[in-house]
Amino acid sequence: MATTTNYGWTTPDDTALVKDGASAIRTLGTAIDTTTFNNASAAIAKTIVDAKGDIIAATAADTVARLAVGANGTVLTAASGQATGLEWATPSSGGMTLLSTTSLTGASTTISSINQTYNNLYILITGVTNATADNAFKCKPNSASTTSWVAVEAASVRSGESEWILTGDTNHPDRTSTNNAYALTIYNYASTTAFKPIQWSACFQEFGGSNRRISGGGGFRSNTAVSSLQFLSSGGNLSTGTVLIYGVK
Repeated sequence: MATTTNYGWTTPDDTALVKDGASAIRTLGTAIDTTTFNNASAAIAKTIVDAKGDIIAATAADTVARLAVGANGTVLTAASGQATGLEWATPSSGGMTLLSTTSLTGASTTISSINQTYNNLYILITGVTNATADNAFKCKPNSASTTSWVAVEAASVRSGESEWILTGDTNHPDRTSTNNAYALTIYNYASTTAFKPIQWSACFQEFGGSNRRISGGGGFRSNTAVSSLQFLSSGGNLSTGTVLIYGVK
């Protein structure tokens, strides 16, 4: 007896003498009905998804569920703790996230409760001016009062200090120049088991009118995580300036 190519439904041979056409048709129809019913039962219903971007994911063997579309900019990530084994997450590799924006004012400004979930901190400081004096611009990790770090500059090494002098020892920015800018990176800032290396650079107009570019490095010689940063001048009160702190993965 002949059969169909894909599903193997029984059909008369080309040379067969069909004595009971109705029976043959009924047999073929039953086979089609059964196959169609079984295929429909095994199919994934389109009603499982509700919105643009929804996807279908497995929750177990031969079991599926809807995973709703994630927020803009998120990526699909394996997550064994979720029912579908997947979740939408913010990209974590190499990204920078703005953690805070702070205006400088007074003798010093302290930024506390810095998020501890990133690998490094990148700090950009712009528009620093001083209301009363031309003095060095500084940053203290955790408002340190003890000798806890070493800094290296172009031609000198300073150690046993409690602050990073971002303009160098002898260079004092002009207090009225709003173009003064500084950048500081603190590596491994959240570690409680290791020292924290730093790199910094500065571009500013000195009080005598000369333009200065200074860069250096060093570290915070402490196993304590950096949870706050204090910005201050060696004299006078800061009048303007903006500090942007970014978390870096």
